[in-house]
Amino acid sequence: MSKRRVAYSYDNDVGAFTYATTHPMKPHRMRITHDLISAYGMLEQMHVIRPKRASPEAMTAFHTDEYVNFLSRVTPETHMELTYHQTRFLTLDDNPAFEGLFEFCSMSAGGSIDAAKRLASGSADIAINWAGGLHHAKKREASGFCYINDIVLGILELLRTYARVLYVDIDCHHGDGVEEAFYTTDRVMTCSIHKHGDFFPGTGTQNDIGKGKGKGYSVNIPLQDGITDESFRSIFDPVIGKILDVYQPSVVVLQCGADSLAGDKLGCFNLTMQGHAYCVQYFRKVNLPLIMLGGGGYTVKNVARAWTYETACALGIEDTLDSNLPWTEFFDWFGPRYQLEVCGNNMVDANLKDNALDRIRTAAMKQLNDLQPAPSVGMHDVPRESVGQHLGFGKDEEEGRDALDESVAQHARLVYNLQEAELASDDSDADSHRWDSDDSMGGSTSRRRRRHPRPGKKRMSIINNQVYDIPSYENGFEYAVSGRPETRRRFFQSVARWDTRYQKVMIPGHAAQALPRAVPHSRSRSEESEDDGEEDDAGQNGVLGKRATQSDYEDDEAGSGMDE
Repeated sequence: MSKRRVAYSYDNDVGAFTYATTHPMKPHRMRITHDLISAYGMLEQMHVIRPKRASPEAMTAFHTDEYVNFLSRVTPETHMELTYHQTRFLTLDDNPAFEGLFEFCSMSAGGSIDAAKRLASGSADIAINWAGGLHHAKKREASGFCYINDIVLGILELLRTYARVLYVDIDCHHGDGVEEAFYTTDRVMTCSIHKHGDFFPGTGTQNDIGKGKGKGYSVNIPLQDGITDESFRSIFDPVIGKILDVYQPSVVVLQCGADSLAGDKLGCFNLTMQGHAYCVQYFRKVNLPLIMLGGGGYTVKNVARAWTYETACALGIEDTLDSNLPWTEFFDWFGPRYQLEVCGNNMVDANLKDNALDRIRTAAMKQLNDLQPAPSVGMHDVPRESVGQHLGFGKDEEEGRDALDESVAQHARLVYNLQEAELASDDSDADSHRWDSDDSMGGSTSRRRRRHPRPGKKRMSIINNQVYDIPSYENGFEYAVSGRPETRRRFFQSVARWDTRYQKVMIPGHAAQALPRAVPHSRSRSEESEDDGEEDDAGQNGVLGKRATQSDYEDDEAGSGMDE
């Protein structure tokens, strides 16, 4: 095989983090993999790099400022407060707020961004970052053990130099975060080969082909349990071959998630180490610039074996490796056989039933046949540094901020707070007119349109593949009254009402059926006015923390009219 220049990214600190004691995701697997690669003598044949850690500014190339700021601040102690009781950013226990979270994210993202830069500069033909490949992270939310989507950040860096990028994902789970990021563009083609059905994240059908300008450039290969090496190759070769022929990518990003290996704790495929590494060998022969990233993989000893073997595939020396593992600090982890192997098991290949694999292959080939030839892209000279860096606006971490910086920042915060106060005052006046004026209660056409309720979110757990309802929160408060329109929260109003029948303070639609039935009696106008005063007091004291809606006032008017 021809020799390739391989750049290998590794940070010594990346294996020191832990999600939780019982959590399936083990960053320690990167340390075990690195030690095994070193024991086989591969480091001397690669350009080993400790990449620069990604800055918050670099992360905001894809993620929102608010989300990145949250990740930089959150700790296990402030987790519930900053996520509003797990209703935003980190919504499930899949993604805990562990110590050093942001530092871990900066290492993962920094490795992938550096790999992209090395390919773009021509200093490497293949770049490897086993700490990357976290393909589930969304623009403003963590998902599936992933916080920062290093793959999207790396591809965005590649797009500064390359016209078309091909992303191939062989993780057992669908690469939803990357597909979603490039769903409307033809400059990135995503191809995900994954398990589909009642399986996280529940996306990735063959009907998901892209939208707008990107229609047809999202290719999904949804498989069933137990796929073997032979079945995998029977669909990988024709589909990837057709993509290379039609799309003609300039560079390839390969996510080598190891949870598609046989015996994985969360996976359900039956691929051997050689079957998984076949994808690396395939793209090495194609001779395109290639980035190899990690991803899933929860049987740690098999992850280390597979990524070590695939590193050798990138170097073209896989045939020279001794199947007997060399001694490392973690040698005992590989018992009882102590071999460089991941064997298949006796799972039934459900993809062979009813010609399911043939139908999937046919549908994918039809989608690719309908595509136009490789889209043209207008390219320009890429500056070596951004405008901000050229003008000296970059943050100097060594010197820090001087007194002028502090003064400017303080003034900016003051102006921002004043603007927020003015907006809040305007909104308060508008809401007061809406709720208190006779025109608004009389159905005037000048009344502002009411906002529809924000529906609760549904999120699937990668650990147990169960779907959970995440309540809707705004400004940190839950709207618990179902079926009512949600508006801006009002602190001095309440949906609580004095019920003349039960002689109790009631919340419509919630507690009426649970209270004891009282004997009704007639009440005077003076008593009703006193009760109205009690209602105002209850609202000011925040009884049960709920809001009044216009429909409640209308119900009261209708009720008073009937009494008369």
